[in-house]
Amino acid sequence: MASIQQIKSMKGKQKIVMLTAYDFPTARLMDDIVDIILVGDSLGMVVLGYENTTKVTMQDMARATESVARGAKNALIVGDMPVGTYKNEKDALKNANLLLKAGAHAVKIENKPEIAEFLVKNDIEVMGHIGLTPQTITNFKVQGKNEEDAKKLLEEAEAMDKAKCFSLVLECIPMQLAEKITKSISMPTIGIGAGIHCDGQVLVTHDILGLFDAFKPKFVKRYANLSDIMKKSFEQYAKEVREAKFPSDEYSFH
Repeated sequence: MASIQQIKSMKGKQKIVMLTAYDFPTARLMDDIVDIILVGDSLGMVVLGYENTTKVTMQDMARATESVARGAKNALIVGDMPVGTYKNEKDALKNANLLLKAGAHAVKIENKPEIAEFLVKNDIEVMGHIGLTPQTITNFKVQGKNEEDAKKLLEEAEAMDKAKCFSLVLECIPMQLAEKITKSISMPTIGIGAGIHCDGQVLVTHDILGLFDAFKPKFVKRYANLSDIMKKSFEQYAKEVREAKFPSDEYSFH
């Protein structure tokens, strides 16, 4: 299994590959390919059909993490802490331990360096997340474009580094700023809409496979369009059933 130390040692040497998974078959398929599987609270939108991530519960995340842990034996599994589950130290520790019990090796939180530091001191590995932070942000656009905002993001990154997070997600920030942050901190950065200079990259699996089409961010590259393939399969199955062509003799018992 990929270890925290291995991920940290990849900084500046080898790009880190991270994708999301929320279930057993997906995790099993990507297990030998990616370095990190993120059980993201993005499941709220791409699996559960919510408008955003704010309705995702610990029960949702624990169940998804358990499913992923059954399928992934080599990748490092990181569980997203849902909104409102780490507002104080007591809640953060309780809920982080629930994700570890479910099979995660680390948890991810948005900003909050003081909570990150507390969790790390309690032997829980933490992946930080700054920039466009979906749990709290209302301005869904590129972050850190002016000098003041860029300085704030750099300070946030340094604070998360000081809290001893093992890695940091940079979401939707200019690539030049992401490069500066990456060079300024000791932990690896993992970009999503943050350019090529990050130490690694993450995307939502449903986005790259064309399974989620409610919207397509600029930073998403579609590597397949499984929606079309699935729909054609459903249509062909329905046609054969209605025409009494399935199940044929080949698919029947005698």
